[in-house]
Parts: sequence; structure tokens; C-alpha cells
Amino acid sequence: MSGTSIENDGQGMIVNPKPKSENQDWDGDDADRADRLRFEEEQAMIREQSEARAAKAAAEAKKAADAAGGASKKEARA
Repeated sequence: MSGTSIENDGQGMIVNPKPKSENQDWDGDDADRADRLRFEEEQAMIREQSEARAAKAAAEAKKAADAAGGASKKEARA
């Protein structure tokens, strides 16, 4: 039998080069503020896209209604 163990060969282990005291995640640090800002920007972009889609759908519905209304007026005249 060899001196190495297949079950504990070190592969797949998480290596953290920083000591635990230096690697603590503090609430309110710069990374958290950046995450919040990025999230707010993404939400604003999604809201703008939703409003644009709704406005486009309303314009298309109005255009279709106007076209249908124009067609029925022509039929009424004939």
C-alpha cells in the first residue's frame, strides 16, 4: 500500500490564503454598498423595460382599435 490516501488527497478542498481574522465579511462594507447599488440599477432597468413594453403594447392596441374603428366607419358609409 502506498503512503497516500485516495480519499484525502487534497483535491476539491477550499484553500483560503487569508487568515480568518482578515477574511471576515462585515455588514455595510464597500462590497455590500456596491451590491446594493448594482441591484437598484438592475431593478430600475427592469422597471424601465417593463414600462416601455407596456407603452408599446398600448400603442399597438390603440393602432389596432383605430384601424378596426376606421374599417367599421367605412362599412357604415357604404
